[in-house]
Amino acid sequence: MIASLAWRNIWRQPTRTALSLTGMAFASMLLVFMLSFQFGSYDSMKANILRIIDGFGQVQPPGYKDDPEITKVIRDPSGLIAELESLPQVTTASARANGYVLLANGERSFAAAVAGVDPVKEVRITRIASLIKQGRPLRADDDAAIVLGEALARNLRLKVGDRVTLLGTAMDGSVAADVLKVVGIFRTGITEIDRQIAHMPLDRFRETFVMDGAVNEVAIIGRDLRDIINAEPRLRAIAARHDAVYLNWGQLQPAVKQAITLDMTTASLMYGTLVIVVVFIILNTLYMSVLERTREFGVLLAVGMKPGQIGRMVWMEIIFLSLVGTGIGIVLGMGLAWYFGRVGVTFEGMQQIFSQWGLPPRIYPRMTPFRVLAGPSAIILLIAIAGIIPYRRVLGLEPVKAMNA
Repeated sequence: MIASLAWRNIWRQPTRTALSLTGMAFASMLLVFMLSFQFGSYDSMKANILRIIDGFGQVQPPGYKDDPEITKVIRDPSGLIAELESLPQVTTASARANGYVLLANGERSFAAAVAGVDPVKEVRITRIASLIKQGRPLRADDDAAIVLGEALARNLRLKVGDRVTLLGTAMDGSVAADVLKVVGIFRTGITEIDRQIAHMPLDRFRETFVMDGAVNEVAIIGRDLRDIINAEPRLRAIAARHDAVYLNWGQLQPAVKQAITLDMTTASLMYGTLVIVVVFIILNTLYMSVLERTREFGVLLAVGMKPGQIGRMVWMEIIFLSLVGTGIGIVLGMGLAWYFGRVGVTFEGMQQIFSQWGLPPRIYPRMTPFRVLAGPSAIILLIAIAGIIPYRRVLGLEPVKAMNA
């Protein structure tokens, strides 16, 4: 009975109810869309920047990340790769060997980080092959070949078809020297990568650097970054069995993780302010409604209704109002996020800044239960808590005084 009375009461003042619902619906719609858009941009940032060179995760020898010496290796990469690829979340695992070298073209020379990669598997791990602007990516039958970043090629005055001399330190401490043919030049848009990174076939790298079949890391990829994140405990266990350590996306790209954390902290303040303002506006409206109905409550008390029942009725009116308002907002927000999830959102003039963070020129909102429900749930919860104020007001009423108010 109390619930039925509460539901009918909220429609006694249709204009006031409509305005309250509009305010909550708009705030909920904004929260659903903005959270979907913001987290969608984070998903795009992480996936794109990880797909440029790192992969979604890596297995490395202990201490290699902080001190990447070529002597820190995984001796049996084939067994490790087989075990990693047995996980349903992992679609590809690819071995790599890395070295810091001097690349020279005549009298010009520059330091670079050269990675020996599996040309077949690397295409599935990173996007380097799709970012080739001149020439072609590495192929399975390549031997003395190399692809390098656009800025590095420009500094060395190299073009496709030229030969470049490589000098470094082999795993046994001897001099690693080779002459390689430039078959491709890539551009990622990230300056540090384009002026420092080069790829060559893994077999040729291990021969040049006397690796004896060992590698420095194994990169993995999955259908979705979240799949790899969910599989992290199993990935760590596999790495431990091979005397190695697993690095997740945050450890591979700490700067990106810090940027996301900072941005989310700032955005949370904005979202929190929006929720609090909406809650206080709605609470003010409802409290004024309670004050206007003091005489009505006095009559109900006089005919035998208990103060607690009236208080619960008022509190349920607030709950019903918040549920309807946020429900409308959720539907509208999901519709908005669905539409822009198909067509994307572009920001004119921001392409260069986006490329530095691995973001595509068009960003797509992505909905999940958390992103859809977090904002509206906060509104409902705070309104329910704030409803204690009019509830306590009703509990303090006396029949005679209330009827004479």
